[in-house]
Amino acid sequence: MYPCEIARGRHDVAEGLLAEFGDEEALARAAHGLRAKGYRQLEAFMPFPSEEVLEALEVPRSRVPLFVLIGALLGGSLGYLVMWWTNVLDYPLDVGGRDPNRWPTFIPITFESAILLGGIAAFLGFFLLSRLPRLWHPVFEVPGFERASSDAFFLSVSAEDPRFDLERTTRELDDHAALRIVRFPVAAGALA
Repeated sequence: MYPCEIARGRHDVAEGLLAEFGDEEALARAAHGLRAKGYRQLEAFMPFPSEEVLEALEVPRSRVPLFVLIGALLGGSLGYLVMWWTNVLDYPLDVGGRDPNRWPTFIPITFESAILLGGIAAFLGFFLLSRLPRLWHPVFEVPGFERASSDAFFLSVSAEDPRFDLERTTRELDDHAALRIVRFPVAAGALA
């Protein structure tokens, strides 16, 4: 049993291999090579974003703009509906003989409501699609992984990948000049 399972009582812990690389280019070359060999469940951990690595991993386009569009349309519609309901049906005021359904007067609130809900949708969509906050992941148990936020480059291959075979995948990562290859989650004896 792994320390993380004991601490959290989890038995559904993901497994796989984590390879460390010396720089961004080596990580991108390894990701390209593994993708070309049919691996699909790859994940990179780097101290900064890299277009080259994202292209190598074939990360799909973000769906956050769709969340923003839906939030903005919903916000604008709700803002307009509230203004219309209030001024036309619920509490109509006769101001200078003007029609209570004057849509130009509703534009500022409609715009502000669209911006508000669009911003909220962007915030929530980003965290939802990024699976954040990720308080724990099996690779966090690997000694030295904390350097992924400062100066190290890691590539993980999930054991759930149909192409994954421990020996073959280790050999293929080694062929791409990995500095070290670690199986995760880390066994209990490795952390003691």
